[in-house]
Amino acid sequence: MAEKNTQSAASPQNANADAPKGASVPNAAETKASAPEQAVEAGAVDAEDLVDAVMEAEAAAIVDNALDEVEAEAQAADALKEAAEWKDKYVRLHAEWDTYRRRTKEQQEVQKALAAEKLVNSLLPVLDDLERSIDYAEKNGEMGLLDGVRAVLAKFVNTLEKDGVEVIDPQGEAFDALEAQAVGTVEDASQPDETVNEVYQKGYKIGTKVLRPAMVTVTTGGPKRASE
Repeated sequence: MAEKNTQSAASPQNANADAPKGASVPNAAETKASAPEQAVEAGAVDAEDLVDAVMEAEAAAIVDNALDEVEAEAQAADALKEAAEWKDKYVRLHAEWDTYRRRTKEQQEVQKALAAEKLVNSLLPVLDDLERSIDYAEKNGEMGLLDGVRAVLAKFVNTLEKDGVEVIDPQGEAFDALEAQAVGTVEDASQPDETVNEVYQKGYKIGTKVLRPAMVTVTTGGPKRASE
């Protein structure tokens, strides 16, 4: 019974009972919330200084937020500017490429036409000689026709050689599969193996490009050719 009376004396209700009449005891929240006010009332902090400090803090926060927004907008503007520059470069590069491709195609067409024109002009004299040979044979018989045809053929081959064409005539040489095509074999022990025995049709090439391989027969049964 004595312990119960002691607890009752320590309870808040008893504390309030001990307080002067008309006065209330502040709770913890009210004490914490009114701490600045109490500091001002106690004279520890000047009210004007406190207001200035609060205003400066709010102003600093506003300035920081504004600076962050300005910086973000500046970065976005820089990104858009850079994207626009790259797009402009791409458009100009694409236009330049189209122009280059068109000019290259036009130049190729011009060069092709010039090459054909040059070839035709170089062959016109050969056509003239063929017509003269035919006319001579018709008027004077066929006795001089063979010589005339041989002369025209030599002139024709000479014209092609001037334009870089080479005749492939590998008679008696070692067979080269890159420039000749074997259409048959001939037994011949007197010649080294794989020697061109006969050329049925000559071939032609320009530089290293074979326009038409020669049609040949190749020997077999002879001694092996020494490796070069």
